[in-house]
Amino acid sequence: MAGHIDHGKTSLTKALTNVDTDRLKEEKERQISIELGFAPLYEDEELQISVIDVPGHERFIRQMIAGVGGIDLVVLVVAADEGVMPQTREHLDILGFLGIKKGIVAITKIDRVEEEFIELVKDDIYSELEGTVFEEAPFVMVDSLSKRGIEEIRSLIINTLKEQEMRDAKGAFRLPIDQVFTVKGQGTVVRGTVYEGSVEEGEALTIMPKNIEVRARQLQVHHKPAQKAYAGQRAAINLSGISREELERGDVLVSSEHFIVTKTVDVAIRVVEDLEHIIKQRMPIKLHIGTAEVMGRIVFFDRNELKEENGEILCQLRLEEEILTKRGDRFILRRPSPQETIGGGWVIDPRGNKYRFGDQTIEELEKKKEGSPKERISAALYEAKSLQLSELIKRTALDEELLRQHLQDEEFVLYNGKEYTLGSLIHAIEEDIYDRIQEFHLANTMKAGLNKAELLQSMQKRFPKSLLDYVVENGISRGVFARKGQFVSLVNFTPHVPKNWQKRSENLVEELKKDGLQVRYLQEYFTKAGIPDNLTWDLRKFLEDEGLLVLLDEQFAYHGAIFEKAVADLKKGTGSEFEVGDAKEILGLSRKYMIPFLERLDANGLTKRAENKRVWIEK
Repeated sequence: MAGHIDHGKTSLTKALTNVDTDRLKEEKERQISIELGFAPLYEDEELQISVIDVPGHERFIRQMIAGVGGIDLVVLVVAADEGVMPQTREHLDILGFLGIKKGIVAITKIDRVEEEFIELVKDDIYSELEGTVFEEAPFVMVDSLSKRGIEEIRSLIINTLKEQEMRDAKGAFRLPIDQVFTVKGQGTVVRGTVYEGSVEEGEALTIMPKNIEVRARQLQVHHKPAQKAYAGQRAAINLSGISREELERGDVLVSSEHFIVTKTVDVAIRVVEDLEHIIKQRMPIKLHIGTAEVMGRIVFFDRNELKEENGEILCQLRLEEEILTKRGDRFILRRPSPQETIGGGWVIDPRGNKYRFGDQTIEELEKKKEGSPKERISAALYEAKSLQLSELIKRTALDEELLRQHLQDEEFVLYNGKEYTLGSLIHAIEEDIYDRIQEFHLANTMKAGLNKAELLQSMQKRFPKSLLDYVVENGISRGVFARKGQFVSLVNFTPHVPKNWQKRSENLVEELKKDGLQVRYLQEYFTKAGIPDNLTWDLRKFLEDEGLLVLLDEQFAYHGAIFEKAVADLKKGTGSEFEVGDAKEILGLSRKYMIPFLERLDANGLTKRAENKRVWIEK
């Protein structure tokens, strides 16, 4: 939720979630948000949504920037009785600089004004949003007190996020810390949005840039205990090995040593349209990146001052403190005095060097910005997951000959004879599939494997079906996975009865075998063996697959060996065909067993019915 102070962000959050995000005494007294407020909105098997209520007052812009990093959707809140205000515009600028791509406009407090006035406010907002990410955003009229429009905006938020591509949870874990606190009896807890990767309970981590090793003792995701937290989720992590005093907002929790800590960063920036003061060479700036706020200076290589500029400016930030960052990270620049947002942009290279003033440096930075041919191909494939050659030519702007030359690199993989992807992506997807199947095996020890169609469907929001299918088939050919019919399993997995039910299962099978052809109702065997209802179906299917049980119908079943002997006896005692009476005489079965037995022979393809007779099918 972004927007001007007192435009109803916190009230709208409360109306949507039943959570009051103003928790601090000072917030209650002053009736404004100072710290970031978080409230869970929605959860199902695939999606968790939390609302981040960011402060609107200009003094608290620092917290607002910390909260907006890693956001998937922004609701821009504009009060119907005031319209667009200064912080509305500043928030719009910041959201644009941070690369937010999805937005909804909520016009709040509609019960306070006449209908005609709302139309004037809408026109005002439309003109203000022109040329911004919110230009095509849907409008929703709401009133948090009367609850008008609340269900409409709730549905719109959920449906918009359901259509959005999931974040990639592979790669190294990174969480910029925005809150640090202690919990009595548990110790230090940090909270933030997982920018990328995932973290598990018990995992060893590092606090950067301080380089302090810690361990994730416990996790909470969206205020609930969890074993694992993924990219895009709000997570609270109880850390061992560190005190509250050693941590601060702006520190970053990571799982890898490959992240870069730096004080000199090459960047591409844009400036706000209505810049009040000239930006001068080596002027002090305040950098907001992730949750960090660091002082530094801006260094130009093609000018000594900047008043206005429509395009990107290539320059450098020289900072007073170290930050952890990587190529592509978004940031905001503010003037420390007088305080104002002056621009924002993205990191071209976190390993900046000292360069000479002049066009040559700008040309070098331009090359860095565009990336090498290999980097451009990798970036295009990472974003799209897989592309044909013609699409790669368009996306990379490389000529075909040069493109084909770089595609020979072992990093790139051609599959299906026409689509390219990244080897690292194939490896990541295979790992993901491996984890999903392994998790399935642990929960379903008696099942042959995971249904391939269901497996692929669960991942199709993130990856093309053709790529997923290739990874599975490639894994099967390499002996990572195995396939039985439509089911995929790990190659070394064998279906088995859970250890604590093995003895009872054996007793059931022995009892069934002992009764020969005069069996009781099948359910009686399961009940007598003490098999619970929730295991009955899986165990029955397992015993069928293992050939230990042959269903006659839903009521009766024979032990596999007994059934086979009965078939052999019947075959031996008849010619190429037989009647029901012949079978009854040979097997000594009553009608309640005889008819289901013969129908099972038909279903198994052993016999076929010909008028009042059955004919053996030779195989």
